[in-house]
Amino acid sequence: MKADDLQIGGDHYKQMAIQPWEVMECVLSEAEFIGFLKGNIIKYSMRAGHKGDAKIDLEKAKHYRQKLAEVMGK
Repeated sequence: MKADDLQIGGDHYKQMAIQPWEVMECVLSEAEFIGFLKGNIIKYSMRAGHKGDAKIDLEKAKHYRQKLAEVMGK
């Protein structure tokens, strides 16, 4: 399953016609988009356990890692 087919912690993005990270991928350069993905991996990893359920934040970090791997062709 591809990262675009998933959503962690609800379905608010899946209800949108286009997901926010798809817009970002279109308007940012490849390097900028990779930086965005890496930044979110760091953010969710660092906040795990500090805001609600740590498992959800760790799953979100994993989701961003999956998207990063897909973007980088790995």
